[in-house]
Amino acid sequence: MGEAVERLLGDAAPRADARRNVTRLVEAARDAVAEVGVTVTAHEIARRAGVGIGTFYRRVPSREALLSAVLGEVLDEIAAVADEALADTDPWRGFRTFADRYVALRAESCGITEALGGACGDDLDQPLTALRRRIRTLVTRAQRAGAMRTDVGWRDVAFLLASTATADRTLGVRAAPRQWQRNLTVVLDGLRAPAT
Repeated sequence: MGEAVERLLGDAAPRADARRNVTRLVEAARDAVAEVGVTVTAHEIARRAGVGIGTFYRRVPSREALLSAVLGEVLDEIAAVADEALADTDPWRGFRTFADRYVALRAESCGITEALGGACGDDLDQPLTALRRRIRTLVTRAQRAGAMRTDVGWRDVAFLLASTATADRTLGVRAAPRQWQRNLTVVLDGLRAPAT
């Protein structure tokens, strides 16, 4: 939560109550984005934070700036997960750990799914580029180790991981609790190199 707050506060040294309000707004925005998506309104975020709309606009430049800070923070978390996975000495285990945590975040937040799909404009170009680079490295590493099929490109992997986070229903059938985990298991099994 700290990075988004610091992004919004900038170099200013606000009073303690102002910092608390920004922290509450960031927390409320993150929860709202997870439930509603990036279309959540400033009024809804302010209500969830327990502040008035005037306080909202005194503490953050705009709804877009707040959402950008929150989504930037989540993307930073995903990048940290990718870095941990890259540090794993076992390329397949590292990739699998990254895939599990990445898909969990996507499954829990429709806002993250929208942001990763490009619904948030240019503000997230840099972190998305960095994330693509990390995914490409994770895939290449697993393929060079002989753990992942080589006939699947890193772009394919990005779409396959995104596809595992499903809607609550399809064809009139309700998804099982944590359906995304079953989907991910099937995808990972399909990505494993035949010899492994």
